[in-house]
Formats: sequence, C-alpha cells, structure tokens
Amino acid sequence: MVPDLIPYLCLFAAALVTTLLVTPLAKRLAIWCGAVDYPNARRINKRPMPRMGGIAIFCGIVAAFAVQYVGTMHWGWPVVLVPSPKLDVNYAALVAAFVIIFGTGLLDDRFSLSPRQKLLGQVLAATVAVAGGLVIGDISNPFEPGGFVHLGWITYPLTVVYLVAYTNIINLIDGLDGLAAGISAIASFTMFVLSVWAGRLDAAALSIAVAGSSLGFLRYNFHPASIFMGDSGALTLGFALGAVSLLSVTRFAGLTTIIVPLVIAAVPIIDTFSAIVRRLRGHTGISHADRGHIHHRLIDEGYDQRQAVLVMYAWTGLLCVGSLVMTQVDTVPRIVIFCLLLLASMAFARHLHLFEPVLLHHYNPKTGADELVGPDDDAFEEEAKRVHHHHGRSA
Repeated sequence: MVPDLIPYLCLFAAALVTTLLVTPLAKRLAIWCGAVDYPNARRINKRPMPRMGGIAIFCGIVAAFAVQYVGTMHWGWPVVLVPSPKLDVNYAALVAAFVIIFGTGLLDDRFSLSPRQKLLGQVLAATVAVAGGLVIGDISNPFEPGGFVHLGWITYPLTVVYLVAYTNIINLIDGLDGLAAGISAIASFTMFVLSVWAGRLDAAALSIAVAGSSLGFLRYNFHPASIFMGDSGALTLGFALGAVSLLSVTRFAGLTTIIVPLVIAAVPIIDTFSAIVRRLRGHTGISHADRGHIHHRLIDEGYDQRQAVLVMYAWTGLLCVGSLVMTQVDTVPRIVIFCLLLLASMAFARHLHLFEPVLLHHYNPKTGADELVGPDDDAFEEEAKRVHHHHGRSA
C-alpha cells in the first residue's frame, strides 16, 4: 500500500520555505550579537562569517510541525505522533530535548562554550529524550531465531551515549560550505524512505522536516556561503537524525535496523573515528582540533571547495543507496553489501591518509620545551620517524 505523500510534501515545503525566509534574519541577528567566525589557520573561510544559521533550521522544523498539527486537526491528516506499540515515547519530553540541544548550540555560537559545558548540554538533552521513552530497546539475537538480547537498565546510558555521538558527528564534519547541510539532507531523506517503508509516521514526519530545513539552508550555505549553521544548526541536525534513527526502530530491533543508521552516517562517523585515531597517534589529545579531516585532505589533494563537497555528497549518497538495498534483501546479501560498503569506505579513507597524524608533540632539545609541530615544520618529519621507529620496535 502506497502511503499518502501529500502531508509529507506539505511538511517538506513548510520547512523549506520557512528556512529560506528566516535565514537572512538569522544572518542579521548573528552579526548584531557578534556570533561571527573569523578566519584562522585551521578554518577554510577567508572572511568573517555569521554563524547562527541554526536558528533558521530550527524554525523550519518547528514550522513543519505547526503545519502537521493544523493538518491533523482540520484537514484529516493521519496522526503521526503515535509511537511503536512497543516504544512508549513522551513527545513533550522529546520537544524539550530539542529545545535544550538547540539552546546549547545557540549559546555556543554566541559565547563559545567550553567543550565540557557543551557536552553537558548534549548529555542533558539526550537524558531528557531517554527519560521520555526514546531508547534503543532490546535487540533481536541473530544467532537465536526469535530470541532477543535484553539490555535491561544499560539501555538508558547506552542510548544517551548513542544520541550524544550522533549529535556530534554532524558538528564535526561541518568544515566546508554546504557540507553538513547537504549530508544532513541526503541522510534525512534516506531515513524518510526507510521510515515510510517501516510505517513509522513520527520518524517520517521528523526526517522530512529535517530534509526541508537542510535544503532550505543550503541555498545560503553552499559555496560561496553567506552564513554558517554554527553549533545551533549542527547539533540540532545531528540530534534530529539520531532521534529519527531511534523512532524508526521498533522496541525489538534487528541488527539491520541498528546498523543502517550508522551506514547512512558513515562518512561523518569515519571522519570522527579517524580524527580520534590520528590525535591519539600524535599524542595531541582527542579534543585538539587539526587539519586532518576528510574535507581538509580533499582540499590538499587539489579539489576546490565545491568539488570536495560534491565528492562527499556522492560518497554519502552511495552509502545511503546501499542502506536502502540492505533493508530489502536477505541476510547473506545484506552482509555482503555491508562489507563492500565498509571496504570501499576504508579504502578511500586510506587513500586520503585520514589516520596519519597532522600534529605531533615534539621535544625540542634546544629549548627543552614540548612543542606542537605540523607537517610544515622540519621537526614534524623528525618526530614522525621517531614515533614510527618506536612503534616498529614495539611491534
């Protein structure tokens, strides 16, 4: 049975148009209150850029649900706020969680919160959502037909970690004009298709609203951008995608329904994972920013901003198509597709040298100081050889 797509088209249009209209206002507000990104050695942008685009993205999502409310009350649209029979979600708590995550990002855009303060806001938002019933739940056991892995109380902290991680992957990949918005649009549209197939109307409504908001913002954010989404946008989009991935999963989730959202977001996940490995290898600290992300590597390979972004769109699109196919085939082909996607992604990551350190701590024998050196410093090559020799002997 083909679902009536008219309500979803209306939600998409509401989010798209609202974001298009509000983005110029968000730009003025950002400039007025000093929420501006200035160029530095790590950033790609060459001129000051307002960074409160998340206001428009959030307003787009709110507008979509205002239209949904009117449609349900007056136009005979189906009620979408109906959780899975085995997943009891308090939607008021979910709305509160969205307000908290958006507020955290907004404060960071304006006042540049410390990593600890930002993490606290993310954990609070995730905790409120989990307290409202948005949880991973039990997972079907692939080795025991009809059996389940019962997570028990651990499902609550596990879901908080999952939501916080998903919230951050969009934030961490937001380094080129249009990159985070475009990937969010591709991922959310894929999640919309999966949610419709699964009959999860709440997840479908939220994902199509996110797609509309992302595309509306992309009008101003694609290179050359006139505004950045900032943390108010990146955290909101990441949290929304994480929430959709949980809403579209039944209380008893198969491994495929858990893995598919990770495949959809594989590009930012690989980028995040490689950053952690890279910084551990360089002994620089996980939170220490560097120029080793996927987009940095593509720029270093000679791509311009638009080309680098389009390459990452194509990579994400391939993974999303693969995830859609995975849900429609039997177990063995599903495993084969997953392995092929994983191998292709890891080969591309290896080609870009994503796991090689960009910064290294180096002991300067002349000054006796522990210095942070990069590829442009003579000491970097010396230290890299020393670290490689040390690891070679350890092995």
